[in-house]
Amino acid sequence: MDGCVFCKMVEGQIPVTKLYEDEAVLAFLDIGPISDGHALVVPKRHCAMVHECQPEVLADVAARLGKIAEAVMTALDADGYNVLSNNGAAAGQVVDHLHFHIIPRRVGDRVFTQWPSYQYQKGKMEEIAARIRRHLD
Repeated sequence: MDGCVFCKMVEGQIPVTKLYEDEAVLAFLDIGPISDGHALVVPKRHCAMVHECQPEVLADVAARLGKIAEAVMTALDADGYNVLSNNGAAAGQVVDHLHFHIIPRRVGDRVFTQWPSYQYQKGKMEEIAARIRRHLD
């Protein structure tokens, strides 16, 4: 895809600190990390968001994500890690190429210290679930 920074990285036009590469994915260190070892895993085939990707592209990434996450966690002696993907600008996606963050975590590291959860009002949960299920048919 013309102009896509991650496609340029996949093609070798922009240098990365590579962690893993095969025919389907590229994994490299994030240049703006949240923690040491913060890595990105990108499919080599361009798609912007999870729901826009072909199932085989998602399967390729999923098949490798665990291996890469384990290597990051072990190498950094982390207590755990987050795997996340921002989809769309409202969710914080900056590069319009699907990517998964692997963020090594330590107990007490104060990364993601707040999860803004709340309780649904009575009846709202089932209403929302019904709306979503209509779009799954």
